Amino acid sequence: MALYEHVFLARQDITPQQVDALVEQYKGVLEANGGKVGRVENWGLKSLTYRIKKNRKAHYVLMDIDAPAPAVHEVERQMRINEDILRYMTIAVEKHEEGPSAMMQKRDRDDRPRRDGDRPDRGGFGDRGPRPDRGDRDDRPRRPREDRA
Repeated sequence: MALYEHVFLARQDITPQQVDALVEQYKGVLEANGGKVGRVENWGLKSLTYRIKKNRKAHYVLMDIDAPAPAVHEVERQMRINEDILRYMTIAVEKHEEGPSAMMQKRDRDDRPRRDGDRPDRGGFGDRGPRPDRGDRDDRPRRPREDRA
C-alpha cells in the first residue's frame, strides 16, 4: 500500500463536531477499502488567501493515509460530491513525518532572530544616527535678506 498525506478544507459555517464527523466518514471509507488512517490533525478555522465558493475561511484537516490507490480515489470522489468540502489535495509521500506537522508547531517568538540583527542602540535617531557634522541649524549665521523696494 502507498503512503499519502491528504488535506481538505471544509466550509466555515459547519461546526467542529461536523468536521470530526466528516473525518470519521472518510476514515470509514478508507478502512472499508483496505486502507488505514494514521495521524489526523485538525488545524482549525483559518482565513483563506482568496475566496473559494463565497467562503473567506475554512476548517483545515490533515490526514496521514496508508491505503491502496482505489481507496484514495473513492475518498476523493466522495469529497467532490460533498458540498461541505471546498478543496482537497492528496500527495504521495515516501514516509509519514513523525511528530506534529509544520502548521501545528508553535514557534516561540523569543527563539526567532531579531529583524534588526545585533545593531547597537542608535539613541532614537532611526537609521541615520547622530549627525555631528551638521550642528544645530539655528546657530549658523544667516545672510541678510536683500530688501527689494
